[in-house]
Formats: sequence, C-alpha cells, structure tokens
Amino acid sequence: MAKEKILITAALPYANGNIHLGHLSGAYLPADIFARFNRLKGNDVLFLCGSDEHGVPITISADKEKVSPNVIIDRYHESNGKAFDKFGMSFDIYSRTSIDIHHETAKEFFLDFYSRGLLKEKKSFQFYDEKAGMFLPDRYVEGICPNCGYEQARSDECENCGALYEPSELKNPVSKVSGQTPVLKETSHWYFPLGDYQERLEEYVNGSNRNFGWKENVMQYCRGWFKSGLQDRAITRDIDWGIKVPLNDAEGKVIYVWFEAVLGYISAAKELADKKKMPALWRDYWQDKNTRYVAFIGKDNVVFHCIIFPAILMAWNDGGKDQYILPENVPANEFLNFEGRKFSKSRNWGIDVEEFLNIFAADPLRYTLAANLPETRDTDFYWKEFQARNNSELADILGNFINRTFTFVHKHFNGEVPQAAELLEIDKQMLRLREEFPAKISDYFEKYRLRDGVQEIMNLARAGNKYFNDSEPWKTVKSDKNRCGTTLNICLNTIYTLAELFYPVIPFSSEKIFAMLNSEKTGWDECGKYSLPAGHRLNRTEIIFPKIEDDIVDKQINKLGIAEQPVPEEEKISIEDFNKIQLKTAKVIHAEKIPGSDKLLKLKVQIGDQERQIVAGVALAYKPEEITGKTIVVVANLKPAKLMGQESNGMLLAAHSKAGLKVLFLDDNVESGAGIK
Repeated sequence: MAKEKILITAALPYANGNIHLGHLSGAYLPADIFARFNRLKGNDVLFLCGSDEHGVPITISADKEKVSPNVIIDRYHESNGKAFDKFGMSFDIYSRTSIDIHHETAKEFFLDFYSRGLLKEKKSFQFYDEKAGMFLPDRYVEGICPNCGYEQARSDECENCGALYEPSELKNPVSKVSGQTPVLKETSHWYFPLGDYQERLEEYVNGSNRNFGWKENVMQYCRGWFKSGLQDRAITRDIDWGIKVPLNDAEGKVIYVWFEAVLGYISAAKELADKKKMPALWRDYWQDKNTRYVAFIGKDNVVFHCIIFPAILMAWNDGGKDQYILPENVPANEFLNFEGRKFSKSRNWGIDVEEFLNIFAADPLRYTLAANLPETRDTDFYWKEFQARNNSELADILGNFINRTFTFVHKHFNGEVPQAAELLEIDKQMLRLREEFPAKISDYFEKYRLRDGVQEIMNLARAGNKYFNDSEPWKTVKSDKNRCGTTLNICLNTIYTLAELFYPVIPFSSEKIFAMLNSEKTGWDECGKYSLPAGHRLNRTEIIFPKIEDDIVDKQINKLGIAEQPVPEEEKISIEDFNKIQLKTAKVIHAEKIPGSDKLLKLKVQIGDQERQIVAGVALAYKPEEITGKTIVVVANLKPAKLMGQESNGMLLAAHSKAGLKVLFLDDNVESGAGIK
C-alpha cells in the first residue's frame, strides 16, 4: 500500500506562561500519538509546533514584571520547549513567531492581499488611554457587557455570552493599564473580508465532514459562526509589540496576532528547511495537493483553524501563486479540568507540566491523559485516578504480564526465547488476537478515537495475562516443558506487539521493553506477525512501572487543600439491617457500552422470570462480550437511579483487587433469581 505524506500541526502555545496538563490533553498529546503512530505505519510525517510570541497577553505579562516582551518570550519559549521534550513530544521542530522568517512570511501574506486590493482600510473609534498615551487593545479594556451585564467583558467581545459589539457600546469601560476611564479616539485599520469567504468556508467545512469525519463539536462551533454571519475583521492593531505593518503610512501599527500566528506553521516548516539546507522541504508538504494536513487544537481555537486560517489560505490561493493545502481535519478536543474545576493560574489551581515531571515520570502521565482524553466532552484529571491508572493498569496489568513472563523465561529457559511446539486452540486464539490488534487499533487512531484505541491496547495486555493464567506454565514447566515453552514464546511475542502498539502512547516505557526483548520495532503493520526467533537471548528484566504510593499522591492533594476526609471506623450493622438487602443471582443476557462514557456498561439481566436493566461501572475492566452470558450477583431491591440518562434498576457486586476490578461471577449451573444468604 502506498505510504502517505502527512503534515501535522499542534496549536502554538502562548509564550507568556507555562503549559499545564489541560494543554497536553487538548492538543499536544493527541498530536504526538498521531504523529508517532503514522511514523510507525511508514508514512512521511512532518510534525510542527512553536511558540506564539506576539499579542496582548505577552505585553500584559511584560508590563506587570516591568520588563520587555523579549524577556517573557525567551523565558517561556525555553521552559515550554524543555517541558515538551521531557514529556516526549516528537516535534520535527519547535519554532517561534519572533524569528525573521516568520515576520517575512506574515508580511508576504499581508502585502499580497494589500496589492490585490483585498484589504479594506476603515476608520473606527477605539479606546485610548490618555494617561498611558496609547490605544488600548481589546484585552486592555474591561467593562460591563451591553448584552448580558457581565462585568469583565472586553471592549469588543463578551466571553461570558459571546456577544460582539462596538467599543462604544461597552458600559463603564476601565483601562487595565492605568485604571482610568479611557476615551474613544478615531484610528484606521486594515480589514480582511472574512464574510466574502463564508459560502466557500461552509462548503469546505461541510465537505470535510462528509469525507473525513470531522467531530460534531467542531462542526457545531463552525455552524454557530456561520449562522451569525462572518464579518470583516481588522488585521492590524495600534500597539508596539508585534510584526510591523509593512506600509509607509502605518507607523505604530502591527499585524494583528490572530492573522499572523497561524502562519507560524508555515514559517516553522521554512525554518526547518533552512536548518536542513533543503530549501524545497517546506513546499513538499504545504504545497503538495497529495499531503494530508491535520491540525490538532483545543476547542477554544476552532474559529482560527477551521474558519480564519482556511480563509487566509483560500485568499492566497486565489492569487494564482503556488497553492497551499487546507486542513483535512481539525480534531479539536474539549477541556481537561483539574480535580473538578478549571485550570486557573490566578487561583493557583492546577499543576504545570514542568512541575509535574519533576515528581513523576512522563509515561504514567501520558497514559492517564490518553485514557481520558476530552475528545467529545470535558473530562477531569484527578490525582487518585492518576495513581490508579499507574498502579492498577500500567503496573498490575501490563507490567505484571511483562514481569511474570520474563521472570519465568530467565528462571526456566536460560533467558532465551523458547521454541514453540504444537499449538493448541488456546494458543491459536491468542496468536489470532495478537495479529488482529494492529489493524484494530489503527482503525481507532485513523478516526481520531485515540482514547478508545489506548483502552483497547490495554485490553490486549489483559488478554495476555488471562492467556498466561489459563495456560498455567507453573504447572506445565514440571509436566510438559515443551507446552510451557510454547506458552512463554507466545507471551513474549505478545509483549513485543504491545511494545510497538503502546509506543505512540508511552514511548519511554516501550523503548525499555524493546531493550529487555533485545529487539527493535518492525513497523506497525508487521508487529502482530513478527516472531522473535527461538533461542534469541533476552536482556535482564526491570520493573518498568513502579507503584505510586499513597503518601506521594496525598502530598499533592494536600497542596490543593482538598485532602480526603479520614476514613471513619467501620460501623457495625445488625442482622436485621443486612436482611433488608436482597442479593440474587442474575444472568447477563446482553451488554453494551454507553455512548459518551468510558466506564459504564448497560446490562440486560434475567433475575428469575424478570428482565431488568442495570448500569455498571465496569467498562474499563470488561468488554461487553466478556460479561454477556455470565451469572452474577446483584442487589435486587435497590431503588432505581439514572446514570448518563440510562435507568439502572439494581447493582452488581464486584471486588477491588490488586489486579483491578473483578466482577463476582458464579458457576453457570446456578439458576438466575436464586437468593444469596
């Protein structure tokens, strides 16, 4: 199959603060997983990112510290670059928008549009701070929204209700520079005719949805803008910090950051081409119609990447020059919250990536975020869930499978891959599963369902553990060593497949697994088929996923002031209290996942001659087919409740073990509806 050329961009972070975990979940980790996956597929990938270093937030930070904007951008470009590197981001380049080549690119676009008469010069009234002697950008003015009454609205837009208005309509405006009431003063700016592109943009967005499966949240956001009607947007501002407008009569004006920042993806490719001394490199991606371009962003950047940037590229392409490609897909994620609340630097709520990685390794964080990506709705990072993901899944499932297999091989087979002898049906099933998984996970990743893909990879590790247990090598090593060797051969090769499938998610750990296997990656499509040769020597094992102890996590929780309440002493109940609970056996007739939930399964159960629906939080531990047909124990007289809009009429019993959640299954010959005493 012909390999693809894929251009991947991750949203340019503002260089006025440290990136936090919410940023990673929104744009950066999904982009890195997708880039690493496609490289393993053998595709030609260019992965770009860099610092966005102009705009008002940076000047505000500089003003507060009484330093130049250069001090701010240099500080955060360097610190964020190091944090990304430590986290394992595999950018081909991490560029910045303050470099000359970016300024030249932005000016080239501006002058092209200006020379063709595309830009409209308009006079308007903007807020002016007489005490500070400067025009005030939108974020430098706060007042009361004329639409909803929100008291911290900007001069032209309310982030509370989304209303757009003229600065003169803002009530009680206050300058954030001096604290004084600003005045309205006439100025002129150049406007990009965004409204002229609405029909083409609607066709582009809707066409993309048909052909490439754009996310519904992205589509709805775009439709909201189209419904309101796209308007001309100013692309210049009266401030000192930024890219100077390249016209003689534009003293004191810069190109507005919303226009030039997205061009940073193009200038980053140009910078890389210069560094590699390959001048045509950037054109090979940006101006090749066969390139697939995927832009990873958070939902707050949808308008810039789905409407404004495509319109800019359309406008350039209309000029008849070398044509730029438009994004094939913009798989924007929702927000990640922190312990149930939004990340907030001002309220000291959250944790920076740099701070996090000074305490914990990168891969447990990558796995936890990947398994809970906010792909369709906002999700939360909880310290206790992070600990549970590491301990119950990485350590107890994947790590346990690796450790027990390697330990057995080193002890009983001299650290060499045993020869596989005659295959039983249990072996063939495991080999089929191993061979099927690369294509299965590929389908998830190619549809940008990364979270589902990650959970399925862990399911292969679960299957490996089950195969190990069911094969009982601790018995066969004494009774039939060839049978034992076959089991361990298949386990080692399953570990090899897991190392490659997990590489986009936990690359540092996968490298360690490959080192233990004394082997290298073969490529995504082959990793389920490749077999380590019999007699191949393994390296010594190591504990790849150490457990995270309670006191370490409790320390982080205590910093937030939300320490868990002490566990009260066990309260004794009477036999009368216990007798109120009706425990009965139930047969699971059908099970299915609940859309929008990672943890819930909807079960149809038979309790005697009754059928009921029960919603159970066991989806992380069991696939629907693994629980269908099983006999379980349920609380039969529990009041009905609704979970995710689904009625639950009962509760199944399960145990929290060191190996994770275990549903209490009974022998199939126990009739449903039987009482439990």
